[in-house]
Amino acid sequence: NWPDLVLIDGGLGQLNAVIEALAEIGVTPEDVNLVSIAKGVDRNAGREQFFRPGRAPFKLPETAPVLYYLQRLRDEAHRWAIGAHRAKRSAAIKSSPLDEIEGVGPARKKALLHHFGSAKGVSRAKVADLMAVEGVSEALAERIWGHFNSG
Repeated sequence: NWPDLVLIDGGLGQLNAVIEALAEIGVTPEDVNLVSIAKGVDRNAGREQFFRPGRAPFKLPETAPVLYYLQRLRDEAHRWAIGAHRAKRSAAIKSSPLDEIEGVGPARKKALLHHFGSAKGVSRAKVADLMAVEGVSEALAERIWGHFNSG
């Protein structure tokens, strides 16, 4: 069972991507109503264009209550997606492969990330480069290097 309407955030490109994805599971635009909503070329609210498969794009009057409703719906979807992305990014920042290395606590982790820019940067560093970070001894530098280069 499909919903009466699938509203897609984006223009013709996003609509076509959804059509392709649905085709992969055997669903055609005849099986479900698809409409994409895109801000106009000047990206101003009220200038939204709507796209439907096989039809010319259309606009709603700027004062149409349904346009206002669809704008709020889109804005809420953006707010939710941005919030979810920020939460995921925050969690990724808090957890790191460095957390798995004995002797690397919060202070050394912060120093290593500051010095190399990322855990990936730390993983590519040589022992001598790791030792250049304050608080990293030769033994710890070798442990860090070994963590990323074992196998």
